[in-house]
Amino acid sequence: METVVPLVPINQRPAGYSPLGVKNLDPAWIAQLGRTGKDCFNAIVSTDIRCLGASLNHCMRCWEAILPHTVQHPAIPLDLKAILDWFQSRYPGAMYSGCGGGYMIVDSEEPVPGSLRVSFRLG
Repeated sequence: METVVPLVPINQRPAGYSPLGVKNLDPAWIAQLGRTGKDCFNAIVSTDIRCLGASLNHCMRCWEAILPHTVQHPAIPLDLKAILDWFQSRYPGAMYSGCGGGYMIVDSEEPVPGSLRVSFRLG
């Protein structure tokens, strides 16, 4: 089976950016973050687009709760939270590739405008 994961370029991390400015290392959020990885893996294996989207969306909620500067930081001129909300409201799921933006990973069966297509094979 071949699958395509759209990646949307968002921004580069600016000089002086660090996601560690605010740390909320709550064990409950950290446990949920770990669970999102398992949910993501299971969704990929079972090719369940809805579960994949839910795991991506919840992963970002966890990161925002644990390290708020992953999506909101004074050195980042873009409103990463608003961009994330826009993608998540239009597609089953979306999350940033890393802290401070980078690429938006979009869970979609339809073409995503402005995206790069990354193909991979399962099995």
